Amino acid sequence: MSASLAYIFAVVLQCVLRPVGVTQSSARFYYNNPKRPNVDPAGASHVRTVDLRSDTVTKPGPAMRQAMALAEVGDDVMGEDPTVNELQEMAAEMFGMEAALFVPSGTMGNLIAVMVHCRERGDEVIVGDLSHLHVYEQGGSAQLAGVHSRTLTNLPDGTFDLDQLVSKIRHGYPDPHFPRTRLICLENTHNIQGGRVLPLAFLKEVRSVADEHGLPVHMDGARLMNAAVHLGVSPATILQHTHTVSVCMSKGLGAPIGSILAGPQDFISRAVRCRKALGGGMRQAGIIAAAGKLALTEMVDRMEEDHRNVKTFAQALLDCEPSLFTLDLAAVETNILRFHLGDPGLSQSDFCERMAQVGEEEEASLGQGVQVLMYPHVGGSVRAVWHLGISQEDTQMAIRKLQLVAKQLQQSRVK
Repeated sequence: MSASLAYIFAVVLQCVLRPVGVTQSSARFYYNNPKRPNVDPAGASHVRTVDLRSDTVTKPGPAMRQAMALAEVGDDVMGEDPTVNELQEMAAEMFGMEAALFVPSGTMGNLIAVMVHCRERGDEVIVGDLSHLHVYEQGGSAQLAGVHSRTLTNLPDGTFDLDQLVSKIRHGYPDPHFPRTRLICLENTHNIQGGRVLPLAFLKEVRSVADEHGLPVHMDGARLMNAAVHLGVSPATILQHTHTVSVCMSKGLGAPIGSILAGPQDFISRAVRCRKALGGGMRQAGIIAAAGKLALTEMVDRMEEDHRNVKTFAQALLDCEPSLFTLDLAAVETNILRFHLGDPGLSQSDFCERMAQVGEEEEASLGQGVQVLMYPHVGGSVRAVWHLGISQEDTQMAIRKLQLVAKQLQQSRVK
């Protein structure tokens, strides 16, 4: 067993065997940010943590843990794990695809998609310059697949200009000077741009361009289900405009591990080979596939709660006195919130540290210590992400902490 798979199954065993209600501290911020700050209670008898760093911090609840513990398993590399097979069939039907493949992560799912669509070294994928696949996946397309990336400018809503797309498509193969365009990639919802949902009309237009030039379209749908809930449509309605998709089970859907890669049957057959080469061939993977099944059947509709809580917090930022924050409320669509600080003397890191600290006067003001975890993000912004671990009450406590920090900042200005 490879070291990476040994680690995955160690995590799985912790999830299954650790008693419900026992918590573990996360050692890292999302995307190589500083370590999670230590709580300094400063006299507070109880500290409440509202973890808004990412929807990857969710933990499986009792029902999911039970499903994992009781899962029927077999050797998935041999195609004999019944729970994995059920998950793959369920996902393929839900996504309107011919077939699906369970993989350890979204990053692996995206890399496999690039490898299958771009079968020769020196092929090229067209991708947004702020896309997760391009920015946060270590350049795996080039590093491991030998595929060149040509970037489009992501607009604030996660889309890109269609004329620019057309201009980026290479022609004249086999001219020896240039790569060959083989794939167009989209991201929905768009992570860096604040959980923006790609409009169906845009997807239709991209597919039209792709068909005209004989190119497939792959969607990094890590948070596809958030997009479907926001639009009030089925995932298949969105994916009718793409050829393949990778969907994470381990974000807002609450599963501890795993993603689904879906597409045509011949694509999935080739994807199985790539998964094996990358070390992603898992054995008795039904333990984690059981969590994925419950995620798809039980955890989608509840995402509306996350979206409502985000809007509530966003409105509180705008209503805050003194006025310290700027954001476009119309751009708050799903579970990710990006906002900027209006005080030039306050850095993103300073603000995040203040929200994470528990001060001496906090218990008197809030009734308890409250630690709100966020982190600095691109473009001078702060990012906060809602998920199934954050309730309406948690959101209100985060708002109260925000108001307290704003008041303290105002007092320090006066001094």
